[in-house]
Amino acid sequence: MLKPAVAAGHPATVEAGVEALGAGGTAADAAVAACLASCVAETVMTGLLGGGHAVYLDAAAGSVQNLDCFCAVPSGTGGELLELQVPFGEELVHYAVGPASCAVPGVPAGLDALWRRHGRLPWPELCAPALRLARDGVSMPPAHVACLEMLAPVMTMREGGRIYSPRGRLLRAGDRLEQPGLVAALEAVADEGATSVYTGSIGEVLLSLIRQRDGVVTRRDLETYTAVWSEPARVTYAGTSFLTRSGLSPVEPVLARLPALRGRPEPERTLALLDTLAAAPGPETHTTNLVVADAGGNVCVLTTSLGLGSGDWLPGLDLHLNSMLGEVDLVVGPLVPGERMQSMMAPSVALDSTGPVLAIGAAGGTRLRTALVGVTAGILDEGLAPQAAIDRPRVHRTSEVVNAEPGVDEDVLAELERSGLTVRRWPALHHYFGGVSAITRDGAAGDPRRSGGARLV
Repeated sequence: MLKPAVAAGHPATVEAGVEALGAGGTAADAAVAACLASCVAETVMTGLLGGGHAVYLDAAAGSVQNLDCFCAVPSGTGGELLELQVPFGEELVHYAVGPASCAVPGVPAGLDALWRRHGRLPWPELCAPALRLARDGVSMPPAHVACLEMLAPVMTMREGGRIYSPRGRLLRAGDRLEQPGLVAALEAVADEGATSVYTGSIGEVLLSLIRQRDGVVTRRDLETYTAVWSEPARVTYAGTSFLTRSGLSPVEPVLARLPALRGRPEPERTLALLDTLAAAPGPETHTTNLVVADAGGNVCVLTTSLGLGSGDWLPGLDLHLNSMLGEVDLVVGPLVPGERMQSMMAPSVALDSTGPVLAIGAAGGTRLRTALVGVTAGILDEGLAPQAAIDRPRVHRTSEVVNAEPGVDEDVLAELERSGLTVRRWPALHHYFGGVSAITRDGAAGDPRRSGGARLV
C-alpha cells in the first residue's frame, strides 16, 4: 500500500488535501478539496473553468478507472481568436486566446463525479479550504511568479490586470494573490454543487459573458456535459502493471520500448531515454497535477488545466475562461460539438502483485511525457526515492534542439552536439521541464520546478 499522503503543485493545495484526509475523507474527498484549492492558489496554472483527467484506484473494489473531465467542443459559432506570441524560455510560442477560445469546462463535473462515486465527506466541507484561501489570499511562490512573468500578456488582459498586476506591477514571490471574486464563486459551488457551473448561478454569468464577447459555448453545451469513466490503458513495466491513459502523447508505448536503465552509466542512460522518447512538437499548455493516497489504500491522481487561459474573467467571480480551442495542437481532426478535445494528460498508477507501488502525474504540455517517463523510470527501474527522481536534472528534445537543465552530464550533451543537434543549456531548474507529483510506498514528492510540495499523513 502507498504511504497516505498528498503531493501537489502548491503547498496550499497539499494542505487542503491533508485536511480532508484528516477529517476521515477518502482519496476522492482529498482530491476534490485539493483541486478546489488549486483553483485559488494555482490560477496561473489551472482553474475551475478548465478541463482534466484523473485515475482512481478503489481498494475495496480492486478496480482502477480513468475519469475524463476534459473540455468538450462547443456547438456555437462566434468571434475570431486573438493571436499572440508569448516568450517561453528562449522561444516565442504561438497562442490563440479570447472568448472564442473557450471550450465547455469539465473540472466541476469531474470533481462531482469523483465525490459521488468515491467520496465520504459532505460537499460543503470539501469546499471550505478553498474558500478560506479565497478570503485570505494566498502567497505567490517563485515558480508561479516566473510563469506569470512569461504569461503576463494574457494574465493581465482585461480583468486580469487587477488580479495579477495590482498597483501597476506584476506580483512578486511572496506577494498575496488576491481574488475576492472567488469567494462568491466558491460559495455558489458549496451551496449549489458543481452544477452551479452548468445549470446554476455561475453558468448564467458564464453564458452572459459569452454572449457579450462573442464566444461559442451555448446553454445546451453546459446542460449536456458529463464526466466519463473508462478503463485505463495498461503496459507492463519494471515488474509492474502500469495503468494510465492514451492521449496525444501516450506514455505506455514509450515504457514498453524503454530498455532497463538501472546500472547504466552516463551518458548511456540519458541517451537511451532520449532515444526512446523521440518527442514531437506539441502544445505548451499550463497545467497542474495532484496525487492523493488514503489510509484505506485508495489512490487518486488528477491533472487539470485552463490551457493558457482566454484572457477573460467572469465579472464578480474572478474565474478565468479556458483557451482550449486556441491550443492549436489539441485540435486534432474535425471539431464535433459535444465530443471531448484531445489532451496529453496521463495520470497513472503502477501495481505489483500486492497492490499499488506508485501513483504519479505530471504537468507540462509537450514536456509532460518526458517528465513522467523519466521520473517513473527513476523510481520503478532505478530504485530512486520519489524526491530524488523528481529533482534529477531533465533533458527534453524538440525537433533538432535538446533542452537541458544544469547538472545533466556534459558527456551526454557533447555527444548530442556531435550528432548535429543543438543543445540549449538552461541556467537553472525550470518549470518548462514539467511538474511531477508522486507517491510511493516509501514517501511522496512534489516538483520544485513548480514550487510543488508533498506531505505524509
